[in-house]
Amino acid sequence: MPGTNLTREEARTRAELLHVDAYDIELDLSSAREGGTFRSTTVVRFSATTPGASTFIDLVAPRVAEVVLNGEVLDPAGFADSRIPLPNLKAENELRVVADCAYTNTGEGLHRFVDPVDGETYLYTQFEVPDARRVFASFEQPDLKAAFRFTVTAPEGWVVVSNSPTPTPSGEGDTRVWAFEPTPRMSTYVTALVAGPYVGVFDEYRGAGRTVPLGVYCRPSLREFLDAEAIFEVTKQGFDYFQEKFDFAYPFAKYDQLFVPEFNAGAMENAGAVTLRDQYVFRSKVTDASYEMRAATILHELAHMWFGDLVTMEWWDDLWLNESFATFAEVVCQAEAPNSKWPHSWTTFANQMKTWAYRQDQLPSTHPIMADIRDLEDVQVNFDGITYAKGASVLKQLVAYVGQDAFFQGVQAYFKRHAWGNTRLSDLLGALEEASGRDLKTWSKAWLETAGINLLRPELRINTDGEIESFAVLQEAPALPAGARGEAVLRPHRIAIGLYELVDGALVRTDRIELDVDGPRTEVPELVGRHRPAVLLLNDDDLTYAKVRLDEDSLAVVTEHLGDFADSLPRALCWASAWDMARDGELATRDYLALALSGLQRESDIGVVQSVHRQVKLALELYADPAWRPQGLATWAEAAEQRLRAAAPGSDHQLAWARTLAAAARTDGQLDLLAGLLDGTAALEGLAVDTELRWTLLTRLVATGRADEKAIDAELARDNTAAGQEHAATCRAARPTAAAKAEAWASVVESDELTNYVQEAVIAGFQQADQRELLAPYTAKYFAAIKGIYETRSHEISQQIIVGMYPAYQVEQATLDATDAWLATADPAPALHRQVVEARAGVERALKAQAADHAAGARALGH
Repeated sequence: MPGTNLTREEARTRAELLHVDAYDIELDLSSAREGGTFRSTTVVRFSATTPGASTFIDLVAPRVAEVVLNGEVLDPAGFADSRIPLPNLKAENELRVVADCAYTNTGEGLHRFVDPVDGETYLYTQFEVPDARRVFASFEQPDLKAAFRFTVTAPEGWVVVSNSPTPTPSGEGDTRVWAFEPTPRMSTYVTALVAGPYVGVFDEYRGAGRTVPLGVYCRPSLREFLDAEAIFEVTKQGFDYFQEKFDFAYPFAKYDQLFVPEFNAGAMENAGAVTLRDQYVFRSKVTDASYEMRAATILHELAHMWFGDLVTMEWWDDLWLNESFATFAEVVCQAEAPNSKWPHSWTTFANQMKTWAYRQDQLPSTHPIMADIRDLEDVQVNFDGITYAKGASVLKQLVAYVGQDAFFQGVQAYFKRHAWGNTRLSDLLGALEEASGRDLKTWSKAWLETAGINLLRPELRINTDGEIESFAVLQEAPALPAGARGEAVLRPHRIAIGLYELVDGALVRTDRIELDVDGPRTEVPELVGRHRPAVLLLNDDDLTYAKVRLDEDSLAVVTEHLGDFADSLPRALCWASAWDMARDGELATRDYLALALSGLQRESDIGVVQSVHRQVKLALELYADPAWRPQGLATWAEAAEQRLRAAAPGSDHQLAWARTLAAAARTDGQLDLLAGLLDGTAALEGLAVDTELRWTLLTRLVATGRADEKAIDAELARDNTAAGQEHAATCRAARPTAAAKAEAWASVVESDELTNYVQEAVIAGFQQADQRELLAPYTAKYFAAIKGIYETRSHEISQQIIVGMYPAYQVEQATLDATDAWLATADPAPALHRQVVEARAGVERALKAQAADHAAGARALGH
């Protein structure tokens, strides 16, 4: 709707008219245990550059009780379409809005959750992008910053946390009042409130001449699992590293991290009160990769305190300034901070974040890093692999281009110049130009203002003596996908070429050449006359953002020795290249499986191992020739069982293979092993069959018909927690019956009663690759329902359904035809159009990959 969906032009007009001084916000949460609505009273003081002009303030609420502007009572009936009109402004204005706002169960606004363990109610806010208006009346755009003072009434015995330090509550009886001090100037979307009987652990950071109080919070039912010391350790490393590199002290009075239930994202950078999904409080054994991911998230949000909260983009066009920088900062801190447990974080980045970016950049919805964000609906679907991962990759390329010292000098000047303000891209580039002495306008246009991905290939000629006669790097700009805006372009790249030899069975780098690549062909004279090494690796050290291919001889060595690289980063680059070739149909799925089975035997990095496991599963389910797929799946499951039994007892690799077998088991023997592990009649030395692994085993047994609803109920009785209820919902939806699918479909599509997490769990169970025939009737139902879903559900809920329930496993031309017919006739809103087109692209890619795999099988048979 036009009101809810604020446009960029409306925001600019309002920003030119207004300067917002301060908000006083009173929230009465005393009846939170009963749910429903809560009383919200907002007093906002602001000035207007044009007295007599009109504007509006944003609010999403079931009822507005009172609107008073400069002492004049306005008719609350004027509230419509999520806006309250404000006529005849004065130079200085005071507005009071009293409303009844609604608790949500969607993870937006003020989310309300009841813990089944203790029956208590827990609240938290999530305001990005435009959801502060669900809790208080606000000028909901990032460049109208203000100071915020919250006063909260809540049940006695609760903890209440906001951006400012928590005051001592006052009052008697069943409720207490928390009167917080005003915040510094900040945007509405980084204000926060967390309330409920949370428990906290406290510490402090000392550095840069000051002491910052630190807090870590979770629900009491998770307290036994909260490893607060490890969280504080990573947080303090981030404080040390960022304050040194940014040359700007942490800008807020305290730093709390709150692990909250049913959180839609990984975390949110609320100023001084970061919220994180409480799955990061690990209830069961996880691999080191999970701890690394949590640490990256902690550092990402901490970096946002400077880049995003202290200095904020003017409009969402520059969302990448927030997210790309925070992503780059999290990785470089992990890689460089003294005593970091994850100095190989660039390996994880190359293997996970960049593959996400490459995938996103090859969709019809690809866009420049600096996106054209016309309205709020645009930005809500733009938290994607380009904004986060491609942007961070390009910042790494920029660091290679200007030098890290100059880069951080520019960042330091940027923070000092724009503290507490709003900026555009030109502000950051100007500071970097001053620090580096380089003109970045051409670089910016090529990297930030164009879409698509480049491909780098080596071209070399070897003489009879095994010497390199010529070597060049060829650059291609593959055409953008059909429907994408813009044109493919060649870009300047700063890359390294690594020379690797087999030494005592290991691939070791013997030399490295760094150079600039520009245009379609770049000669590399430094390699001429040298003996041809075993492997020539373009983009060694992963300096640039580009797809990379190996020459034929290097590919042959890598295929046999991928796991033998002495260092993890070149292995990750080769894994990523192989996966990209499989997605592009250049490497048949059966050949990718063979490469994975060979390389994984010696792959030590557990994050890489788990990523390859996921990729193999996806390739077999979607990219394999359907006629060969059962053989491929059987080969993978057999290998998983063998590797599980051979893994070191208690190791991360053992746990990773156990989870993979639990997803891949097919034969009676394999399913018997899962059932035995679950009921205790089978055991593997060192393997802890704990709560989360039990649910993983049961889900597969249910999906294959080996366990029934009675088994689900029994497991839920063992784990009657919120997480247990979500797992049980997945299991019920995964049952291989038409009735189970109909029940799951109705609960998601025909009802709006599920919470965000339970809905997500049901969708995960509904979509089973082994149940294509059961899912086939839902293609037509999907297209009949999604427009209504988009128009009537919240953004988070509708996106879960539109993306999650798309018939992705129906890899056939009929699915593409049905999608095209709907797109041609439904007249979808741009955001809905994008979500469906992206899903369609997955089926189209899968069809091409299946054809490539079929052709490879035919060649192998001599056909």
